[in-house]
Amino acid sequence: MSRTTSACPVTLDPATSATAPGANNEALSDSLAEHIKAAEFPCVGAKAALSQGGLRCVTLGRLGDRANDALLLDALEGFAAELDQLDGEDLTLHSLAAVFDGPGDTDEQRFEALLWSQLQRLHALDVRRGQGWSPDVGRDPDAPDFSLSLAGHPFFVIGLHSGASRIARRLPNPAMVFNSHSQFDRLRADGRYARMQKAIRQRDTELQGSINPNLADFGTAPETRQYSGRAVEKDWRCPFHAMQPTRKK
Repeated sequence: MSRTTSACPVTLDPATSATAPGANNEALSDSLAEHIKAAEFPCVGAKAALSQGGLRCVTLGRLGDRANDALLLDALEGFAAELDQLDGEDLTLHSLAAVFDGPGDTDEQRFEALLWSQLQRLHALDVRRGQGWSPDVGRDPDAPDFSLSLAGHPFFVIGLHSGASRIARRLPNPAMVFNSHSQFDRLRADGRYARMQKAIRQRDTELQGSINPNLADFGTAPETRQYSGRAVEKDWRCPFHAMQPTRKK
């Protein structure tokens, strides 16, 4: 394991062999850490995860490369297992970030297509491994109760890339941050979620001049509209399709 500065540690997952030859794994994770540490970055949850040592990072090859699939799902399986073993009193915020070594010139439409293609392939591999869908969330990506299930755990995904219209989501290299919905439930239960949400929306408005038009509370609108960061059309339909496992794990 390697880490960035001790003040803001990022655990670099050992599964880094998918990174393109010549790429600097630590530079990719450091770029994400510096983005989050920036004073104007609005997500106080990400800042907390970073400062508490709860941000795990896996660096991979170009987004769209199928060689990423098994490594990323392996990392998510390990992350989900760690989340399941957490002490109920643990107040640390945990996230897993996948940072890709390109492409660095995506516009919003291209990034959205690459993101959903990657998530669909992860799901297909999850199914081939015999993993079922999390019973805590729905399977219809256009329904308000949907969350992405991988390794049997429900995740909310945040995409970042260089061509994002939302300033908070602009990163030189494409990235996906996987946040646990089980963690969101704990934050709601102890009152931290509402406080964090209010702070994030206020800070994002100060940074951008407007609130993200796709934002919605869980259960009121499909969360898939938020994953890529693009302001999707009113009639937008998510391209993701949930499959049935071929065998029981």
